[in-house]
Amino acid sequence: MKYQLILCLLALSVLSHEAHSDDNLVIKAKAESALQEQHNLERESKFKQTEKELNLLRASLLEKREQTQKRNDKLVTQFTENEKKLAKLEEKLRLETGSLGEVFGVVRQTAKQLESELVNSVTSVDAQNYNHIVNNVAAATELPSMQQLTGLWRAFEEQVQASSQLVPVKLNFVNGAGEVQPQEAFRIGSLGLISQHGYLKWDAQEREAQLYSKQPDNMTSISTLRSEQGASLILDPTRGQLLEQLAQRPSIMDRVKAGGVVGQVIIGLLLVGLVIATVRGVSLSMTRQKIRSQLKSPHILGNNPLGRILSVYSKDKRLNVEALELRLLEAVVDEQALLEKGLSMLKLLAALAPMLGLLGTVIGMIETFQIITQFGNGDPKVMAGGISMALVTTVLGLIAAMPLLLAHNVLSSQAELIRNTLEKQGISLVAQQAEKDSIGNEASLERVA
Repeated sequence: MKYQLILCLLALSVLSHEAHSDDNLVIKAKAESALQEQHNLERESKFKQTEKELNLLRASLLEKREQTQKRNDKLVTQFTENEKKLAKLEEKLRLETGSLGEVFGVVRQTAKQLESELVNSVTSVDAQNYNHIVNNVAAATELPSMQQLTGLWRAFEEQVQASSQLVPVKLNFVNGAGEVQPQEAFRIGSLGLISQHGYLKWDAQEREAQLYSKQPDNMTSISTLRSEQGASLILDPTRGQLLEQLAQRPSIMDRVKAGGVVGQVIIGLLLVGLVIATVRGVSLSMTRQKIRSQLKSPHILGNNPLGRILSVYSKDKRLNVEALELRLLEAVVDEQALLEKGLSMLKLLAALAPMLGLLGTVIGMIETFQIITQFGNGDPKVMAGGISMALVTTVLGLIAAMPLLLAHNVLSSQAELIRNTLEKQGISLVAQQAEKDSIGNEASLERVA
């Protein structure tokens, strides 16, 4: 019983506690619900405020769009009206100007041509007083005034008069050290400038002059121009282009250098051949002179080919005719070898020179094709080195071969003349010995008889 009573009390206490907890939860739920309702009301009021602001902004933007559209329509209408007015004004201008438009075009074109001529003209030293008018007419976008037209005509007249003048001028001269110093010179019309040092290259932008790197031959000095009225003068009608090309014209040494190693070898062969030809020519000339003297004095044996032939005859004249003929022939052959000494080398050099020229040609073309392979053939200056070597070596080979062949022919002819003289004298001695033997044999036969 006691236990049951205790259990009942416990159950009643638990139930009362649970009922108390449920009441607390209800109170909390109601409080939370009130807070949430308050929060929702605040959010709703904010949303309504935002919606009101957006509606106001939308209305403002719609009003601005309407105003912009009206302004755009107004501008389009104004632009269309302006286009119509402009077309009418252009038509009116075209009708009123008439042929003046063509005249303006010709004047402007002429002014531009004159402006381009005056940019680098030497007349800017002292005879360009209307440049500003020419520049204004060339850059004008409207009809020129009478003052501008008159100034343009004066500019033409000034240049025509300046082109016929040879007048002294003072200018700034840039020397080789880069120093600028005043100098006197002569302006040759509109073609160029000349000073005491030579023809001058004029820089109109810097208003300075400097010498061309290479001057023409037989140049007239300033003193001659001042003293003589009819002094001749070299003129460059291209206004300096020919003088600039003159500096690029290669000299003989430049052409020789373009031949490279092969060209130097050919020149070396030519020099060696000329030395051999000179030595042998002098030797043969002296030999011919000695032979002439020997022919005049046959009894006085000298140190020359004919003297040696005669000495052989004087030593071996007791031999019979056949033996004497062989001895003289041997002496002539020995002398011929001495006379033709060096001629074979001269002939060899004459044959080698064109072959070396051909070799240089092949080497130059190989270099040209290698350059074409590396850089293409768009720039001819890149290929100029190989082609120049090919042509220069060919020319050098031919130039070397021709004098060597001529020298070999001349020296061979002289040696042949000397050899013929020796053979003729040898035959004469053999004939003389044969006559003596014949006379001796006849005398012996007469004594026997």
